[in-house]
Amino acid sequence: METIEQLLESKDIRITAMRLLIYKFLTEKQVAVTLSDIENAFEKADRTTLYRTIKTFEENDIVHQIDDGTGITKYAFCEKGCSCDIKNDLHLHFHCNNCNETICLTEHKIPQIKVPEGFVSENVNLVVKGICDKCSGK
Repeated sequence: METIEQLLESKDIRITAMRLLIYKFLTEKQVAVTLSDIENAFEKADRTTLYRTIKTFEENDIVHQIDDGTGITKYAFCEKGCSCDIKNDLHLHFHCNNCNETICLTEHKIPQIKVPEGFVSENVNLVVKGICDKCSGK
């Protein structure tokens, strides 16, 4: 099993204590997190360091950004082998209107959308909104 250090090194990311802490924090979450969630977990850390860490993780396909329609960007781990490629790696997200949590539905892939000639797709986002299983009690 690949360690966090090995994963970061394989992506040419310099290993720092904060990067390791944020990575571990993200692994403990079953839902997408906001930058504020990370800031609250690491109150004494520099906000810029936290932001740069998330951006580094995003640029190296460790996390992906989610626009769930709330106006607040959320981040979640990418699947192993993901390159966040618009043709291969996009999946549904579910946003709970009750608890405001957003989760990845990685087993449900977004099909490739053919856009008209001259158009260039840069991002596809599909969010299902409703009530999650914890809130519905089912």
